[in-house]
Amino acid sequence: MLDRMTTTYAVLSEAVEKRYGDVHALRGLDLAIPEGTVCGLLGPNGAGKTTAVRVLTTLVPPDAGGARVAGHDVVAEPAAVRRAIGVTGQATSVDDDLSGRENLRLFARLLRLRGPAGRKRADEMLARFGLAGAADRPARTYSGGMRRRLDLAASLLARPRVLFLDEPTTGLDPASREQIWAAVREMAAAGTTVLLTTQYLEEADRLADSVVVVDHGRAAVTGTPDELKRRVGAYAEVVVAEEAALAAAAVVLGPLTGGEPRLDAERRAVGAAAFDPGLTLPRMVRELDAAGVPVVDASLRSPTLDEVFLRLTGADGTAEGAPGTGAPDMEEEAA
Repeated sequence: MLDRMTTTYAVLSEAVEKRYGDVHALRGLDLAIPEGTVCGLLGPNGAGKTTAVRVLTTLVPPDAGGARVAGHDVVAEPAAVRRAIGVTGQATSVDDDLSGRENLRLFARLLRLRGPAGRKRADEMLARFGLAGAADRPARTYSGGMRRRLDLAASLLARPRVLFLDEPTTGLDPASREQIWAAVREMAAAGTTVLLTTQYLEEADRLADSVVVVDHGRAAVTGTPDELKRRVGAYAEVVVAEEAALAAAAVVLGPLTGGEPRLDAERRAVGAAAFDPGLTLPRMVRELDAAGVPVVDASLRSPTLDEVFLRLTGADGTAEGAPGTGAPDMEEEAA
């Protein structure tokens, strides 16, 4: 099965299992990421995302199942996989005592880009990531965003076919995050396949062609961001004039939306997931008015990816997929 699909998919895994003692980190993980796309790997803490990345980047072998990256088997051909990939982990890999230019030239030599070719490529990447002006400063003087961009530049020196980004913007300010996002878009446009693990749902919404929600070490849900939003449904909310009207609003909203109304007494609001594709805001307001519900405000909007994530992982108590707590990731297992 793996062999006949590798011409289409840059990353392919089937039934991958990984245990650390009594901890079952991956429980049959299936992934199929087409070449030249960005895939967002989402899931609650401990779902198995980082373990999945470590298996796919040959850092740890799977206990069962199979995986190929850039057409190469991660167990039988680890060297070929490593030559085809770039990796940016949760912690930056730059040397604080070296300048940005020295860091990239060192990485270039490790990647066998030696001499003038390596120096030229390092300078190209410094310019591409907006670091040319700080190229000769020690990396310890860089801001968090600059260090992250330097780390990305190092990952791209050898023009990898597949790039793994594990929580690439954690802790960055909004401006630095936007810079990283712009770089990821540029990579994808140039044909690099990107697998992105992230806790920022907005990040996946804005960057990913496809999203895989991982829970309990399995791919619980897969689809484009828009497909997952449609699966959860739109969200209807009504703000009423007085708290006493909340129950009446809920009675109207439930049948209209097909969802379970939730009451927020502090805001005097009732909200529900709307699964009826024919529901419109005017119809909702008319029904509430006919029932004598004093409406102050009403809205009908698409769900955010955060709401999708919470629903599909069960973090809001209404899971459509797997429950909300998964197996610990590698960092927790090794602790």
